[in-house]
Amino acid sequence: MLAKEGDNMAYASDYLGHDTPKLGFGMMRLPKLEDGSMDMEQICAMVDEFVGAGLTYFDTAYVYDGGDSEVATRKALVERYPRESFTVTTKANAWLGNPTERQTKQQLLTSMERLGVDYLDYYLLHAIQDNNQDIYDDYGLWEWIRDLKRQGVIRHWGFSFHAGPERLERLLTQYPDIDFIQLQINYADMDDVSVQAQANYEVARAHGVPFTVMEPVKGGMLAAPPRVVRDLFDKANTQASYASWAIRYAASMEGVLTVLSGMSTLDQVRDNVSYMRDFVPLSADERAVIAQVQEALAGVHQFRCTGCHYCTDGCPMQIPIPDFFKAMNRKLVFENEADAKRRYENEARKHGVNASDCIQCGQCEDACPQRLPIIEYLQEVADALE
Repeated sequence: MLAKEGDNMAYASDYLGHDTPKLGFGMMRLPKLEDGSMDMEQICAMVDEFVGAGLTYFDTAYVYDGGDSEVATRKALVERYPRESFTVTTKANAWLGNPTERQTKQQLLTSMERLGVDYLDYYLLHAIQDNNQDIYDDYGLWEWIRDLKRQGVIRHWGFSFHAGPERLERLLTQYPDIDFIQLQINYADMDDVSVQAQANYEVARAHGVPFTVMEPVKGGMLAAPPRVVRDLFDKANTQASYASWAIRYAASMEGVLTVLSGMSTLDQVRDNVSYMRDFVPLSADERAVIAQVQEALAGVHQFRCTGCHYCTDGCPMQIPIPDFFKAMNRKLVFENEADAKRRYENEARKHGVNASDCIQCGQCEDACPQRLPIIEYLQEVADALE
């Protein structure tokens, strides 16, 4: 349920984050230089623009960019602004790279060292899925993270989630003292059978647990949607960016702590800040436009990959799966086969591997938070673009 016109539901009750600005900076897709290192000059400028607008929430993780994201957050934010002027979130990952229990718990100290902080405002168990919760259970990480809060090392604890409503219901019932969770929510995924965003949202609201939103623009896909979607948005408001519709949709929901945008350029920051500095929830007319868009989008075949790259770390062939899927979507969504082939060939040349080199081991599908049929999709890419 979205906030009603004229009734800012996001601020209507006293809950964790009710007064937090509704745009958060996701430090996952930061700009890089040609040598692969972080573009600190541009990142600092992006952080300055964000903080200058009165925005405060920064989100990173131990595994993002092999730790470079946390280091960049320290350099651009922690070392340049008073600690009380911002909040920082990071995450412990128990499954990517198969860390031991000791290694997983060590991530906290490593993250704090990289970030240059002596406490964390928010700390999450990272990317709970159907195929990995047992690891978090076996390692005793639920009680471990609670104890971190009791010690004052972290202020608030929770988990980010990539599974269905039944598992979410069990977790929130088992851990009623949880402070917040992180959910994938965007207008394209509310009724998606693999993401189940609407059902997960309803479980969170039933338990009264606040949530941060990840993937509000679906890895950038909703910032450049199909033509049928662009036409509907342009008819409604030619001045609004496509990303603004997606981010305001998520920010208009009840119980939202903040909406994370993984911004990669200064222009993206400026666009997001322009409408989120003084956030206004969607009106009834705007919600009606979103409903039309959802109906139109449901009929467009595309690879709904968010570009998280969890699938690539363990790929024995080192196939750049999200990059190949992004190229393929140029054909599927925008009907531009020439551009799709050009993008695919560039990525294949850069990485020295083709989609047809997939050995169908299945590790990518096990790691995928979206539960995409990656092996099938790679074959489709090979057939269409090679």
